[in-house]
Amino acid sequence: MFKANIAAAEQLNRHSDKRSEETFIAEQMNAANTRFIVLVGEKPVIQSSGLGEEGSVRWFSLADLQSYGFPVEQSYFLGTHPSDGGGRFALAITEDLAKTATNAIETMRPAVDLRTLAKNEVLPSEELSTIGMAKALNHWHENARYCGHCGGATEIRDGGWRRVCSPCGRQHFPRTDPVVIMLIVDPSGERCLLGHEARFETNMWSTLAGFIEHGEDIEHAVRRETMEEAGLKIGDVRYHSTQPWPFPHSLMIGCHGIAETSEITIDPKEIQEARWFSRNEILLMLDESHPDGIFVPGKQAIARSLIQSFADGEVV
Repeated sequence: MFKANIAAAEQLNRHSDKRSEETFIAEQMNAANTRFIVLVGEKPVIQSSGLGEEGSVRWFSLADLQSYGFPVEQSYFLGTHPSDGGGRFALAITEDLAKTATNAIETMRPAVDLRTLAKNEVLPSEELSTIGMAKALNHWHENARYCGHCGGATEIRDGGWRRVCSPCGRQHFPRTDPVVIMLIVDPSGERCLLGHEARFETNMWSTLAGFIEHGEDIEHAVRRETMEEAGLKIGDVRYHSTQPWPFPHSLMIGCHGIAETSEITIDPKEIQEARWFSRNEILLMLDESHPDGIFVPGKQAIARSLIQSFADGEVV
């Protein structure tokens, strides 16, 4: 099965059972082989030999960050790595701090947004996944500084995996939004449905998707979203795979839906266009050789994995 680049960071041991132990987090942070990812304005600092070349995460030691005067106490614990047993942390700083901190400006370059890194396959999959975890976690922190119950300031706990409101004591945890993303196949099994949204690149077509609402299961969400966006009635829904999607903090639940009707009626508020594509057209789109110049999302996206499975004849 095709595996999208942004997956789970499989090598890291997250130590979820030890995050609440302050001594454990302190020991990990101060260990000699511990390393830090730095996010500058949510963009990870990487090292690369040049434009278009493969690169890697630029890992910093605690001493490095302290020499720049960075607030290391605000770092998030990601886990330990089996290669050396050392801790892995992420620290998010502002672009202003990166520019003004002592001796930091040169080492804080380049900082590249995660979507670009994934699309261009610049980093190894494991590093890309680790950055995705850090980015999603930091986005939650940026939006959870104050308690939604009483408005009081919240403080970081558990190495960044919990915040506690000082005035009322309410606990807050990172959120993940479940999203169904589905490739719809027509009753004959010979065509699949793709849509084009205004936010897409010109000529890019992709699968339908939508957030799961309260009280819904996966199958109902697939059927509801498809009916709302394309006016199609869906029968059988089959699970395919999942993918964490840190834009900002979703879990994409990939499915195939078997249509019981074939007449498309789009909701223009949702998508600009939707139509059926034959398997041959899909193969050309995957190969970026379609005569109309149309194509599908890149290898970083679960949408491509769903489309590829149809092209390979996996959907019956």
